[in-house]
Amino acid sequence: MSPYATGRRRVHRSVAAGVPLAVLAALVAAAPAADASSTDAYVTRTATLGDLPLGAFSNALLPGTVDDDRGVDLGGIGSDLYPAGRKGEFWTVTDRGPNGQIKVSGTKRRTFPVPGFDPSIVKIRVSGDSVQVLDAIPITTSSGKPVTGLSNQQGRDEAPYSYDAQQPLSYNPNGLDTEGIVRAADNSFWLVDEYGPSLVHVSARGKVLARYVPKGLNLTGADYPVVEALPSVLLHRKINRGFEGLAQLPGGNLVLAVQSPLSLPDADAGGASRTTRLLRFSPKKKAVTAEYAYRFDPVNVVDPSEDDTSELKISSVVAVGGDRLLVEERTDKTARLQLVRLDCEANILGGPWDDDTTSPSLEQLDDPAASGVPVLPKRLVVDLGTVAGLPGKIEGIARVDHRTLAVINDNDFGMTDGAGAFDAQGRLVDSGVETTVTYVRLPRGI
Repeated sequence: MSPYATGRRRVHRSVAAGVPLAVLAALVAAAPAADASSTDAYVTRTATLGDLPLGAFSNALLPGTVDDDRGVDLGGIGSDLYPAGRKGEFWTVTDRGPNGQIKVSGTKRRTFPVPGFDPSIVKIRVSGDSVQVLDAIPITTSSGKPVTGLSNQQGRDEAPYSYDAQQPLSYNPNGLDTEGIVRAADNSFWLVDEYGPSLVHVSARGKVLARYVPKGLNLTGADYPVVEALPSVLLHRKINRGFEGLAQLPGGNLVLAVQSPLSLPDADAGGASRTTRLLRFSPKKKAVTAEYAYRFDPVNVVDPSEDDTSELKISSVVAVGGDRLLVEERTDKTARLQLVRLDCEANILGGPWDDDTTSPSLEQLDDPAASGVPVLPKRLVVDLGTVAGLPGKIEGIARVDHRTLAVINDNDFGMTDGAGAFDAQGRLVDSGVETTVTYVRLPRGI
């Protein structure tokens, strides 16, 4: 049995007053099964992560890191999903930990209710309707200390505060807001981070071997090697919208996705733009070898209930053979998966669009293709918003077989924004959103 198993599970009840359980069971049994020849995608399996107190989880990995978890359970492991080899097993990674926003005097403050939490690589197994934690690896510095999930740099990252937004916390140059994950052939891991944004190489046991950041970031004081190897234009990433997706191509090269358009020349331009960027990184050369312009669909196409273009994000990229990728375009409510091919002729690396003085910027172009920018062509594979039974805020996607995908949501550790996230005793008022892994059968193979 996993040392992380708890035996506790939340139980959700359907409201069916007056209807005998036997009748409900008969109705479920009589419901028609999904037709395997259907032209629509459909859910074939859903599994849920049980409750595991965050303090117990963290202290089992690095004793003494969490003195008070404020009633928060392990969650946030839905930042990405990567096959672990055996059927039903996956590598996942937490994000920076429980965090939220509270307005104080009209200004939002970023809260870290469990500041000692250390981002971790978590191995899970989907078994029946349960998600089991098989193993967990804390991410540590060169000297074995927790990296934490705290903000890195004053003036660039959001100032960190206590759970009630009243007490400022210290910045930490080691801190990582981890998102994507892949495992290399030598059993080391590659992660992406939103703060830098950065690409992070981690040993099989979680020690940071190198953190690759944009040129000119000037991150000092970190207890691991920091290498300025990424284009400096990435310094214009939106706050909380750095690298979110990571894929590993068959030859070992990596593809990094910038979650949202850069703020070029300013935040207003970035918020209105539908053009973001993918980067190709060679672990052998330790360098970016290509950059691509990726164009979102209009926000009301991705999410018919949304009219704010700034809500568009890439949260996952998945290699599906050769230079082909699945790219997840999403809002917090829904997502669509697009198939793209990384054409060498679409490489914009080192050109005018990497110069932050270029005007208009790539992000300002209403029609980049018409302006001569080689935007990656794409084809819709599945609109997950039309698939019944899926959770919101899907952030991780893995390929199970040529017609089946596994998707995982980010439940934000059960947190919500606002002063009501915690009760008068400082204990979490849980949102009730669970971490789930859901299998989706596609109408056609990819």
